[in-house]
Amino acid sequence: MSLYIPKDYRATLMPEMMEQAITILKDEFPQALATELDLRRVTAPLFVLSGTGINDDLNGTERAVSFAIKDMGDRKAEVVHSLAKWKRLKLGLSKIPAGYGIYTDMNAIRADEQLDNTHSIYVDQWDWERTITEKDRNLDFLKEIASRIYEVVKRMELQVYARYRHIIPVLPDTITFIHSEDLLKEYPDLSPRERETEAARRYGAIFVIGIGGRLADGEKHDGRAPDYDDWSTPSKEGYQGLNGDIILWNPILENAYELSSMGIRVDKTALMRQLALEGCQERAELMFHKMLLEDRIPLSIGGGIGQSRLCMFLLRCAHIGEVQASIWPEEMIEKCMQNNIYLK
Repeated sequence: MSLYIPKDYRATLMPEMMEQAITILKDEFPQALATELDLRRVTAPLFVLSGTGINDDLNGTERAVSFAIKDMGDRKAEVVHSLAKWKRLKLGLSKIPAGYGIYTDMNAIRADEQLDNTHSIYVDQWDWERTITEKDRNLDFLKEIASRIYEVVKRMELQVYARYRHIIPVLPDTITFIHSEDLLKEYPDLSPRERETEAARRYGAIFVIGIGGRLADGEKHDGRAPDYDDWSTPSKEGYQGLNGDIILWNPILENAYELSSMGIRVDKTALMRQLALEGCQERAELMFHKMLLEDRIPLSIGGGIGQSRLCMFLLRCAHIGEVQASIWPEEMIEKCMQNNIYLK
C-alpha cells in the first residue's frame, strides 16, 4: 500500500456538495467531449468472451476477472480491462465515417491494481474512439486531438470555478508536448515516473508521446499492449510512436497526474511489427487481429479519460476514494480518516 497525505488537508466541498459536483461533472464533461470530437454515445459491455482478443491486456501481466457462463457450456467470459479494441469493432459495425466517432461509459475491475491515492480496483472512464483515414496517421493529428481534449478539460475547470469560487484554476493555457525520449535525455538518472513529475511541475500540463516501445536506454517509459496503440511507427521528429498520455501537475498530491491515455491505433503493419517485438505473433490468429489484418476494422484514434480522475483533480481531492465507491485496505481507510480524508 502506498499513500500520500497532503499537509493540513481539508476537502474543498462538504459531502453533499461533493456529490452534486461529481454529478455535474459526469453529466457535462462527456457532452462537451462529444461536441468537440463529433462523437455519439453507445452502450458498452462490462465483459467479453475470452479467447477472442477483444479484451485488453494492458501491460501484459494483469489478470482479468473471469467467470464461466452456465448457459453457454461454461464458456469463459472476462470483465473488461478497457475497451480499446471493442470500440474499433463498434466503429466498423456501425459504419461510422472518418471524422466521427463514439464514446461510452467504461467500467472495469482491475484486481491486480496497486492501491494508492489515484489507483482503485474499480475503474471508470469515458472511452472514446474516432474513425480516421490513412493521412491522419501522423504526429500532428495526434497532437491536434490531444489539444482539443485538453481544451475541454480546461473549460470544465473554469466551470467548477464559476460554481465554487474557492477552487482556483491552475491549468496552463496550453499543453506542452514532449517525447519520452526527450524526457530520458533531460533526466537520465530519474525513473520514468520521476521524469513525468519534473516535466509536469515545470509546464503544468504535458502530453508524453511514445509510450510502449523501448527507449535509447533499452527500457520502456511505460507498458502498452502491442495490439491497440501504435507505439512503434517512426515520427517526423526521428522518434517512434503515435500515442501518449495527458499528464497534469497535481497541486494537492504535488506529483504528476495521469488523466488520459490515448493514441492512434495500430494498422496492419504496426500490429505485426509490435506483435513480433513483444514475441506474441500467435495473437494474429485471434478474431480481432484477423479482422484487422483483413481490413474489416477501420483505422482509428481513441483513448480513455478517467471519470473519477477528472473529478478528483477538478475538485482538488487527495484520494480517488473521495469521489468513487470502492474497496480499500483497512489501514488506508484509518490513516486517511486521521488526516481528514474520508473514503466512500
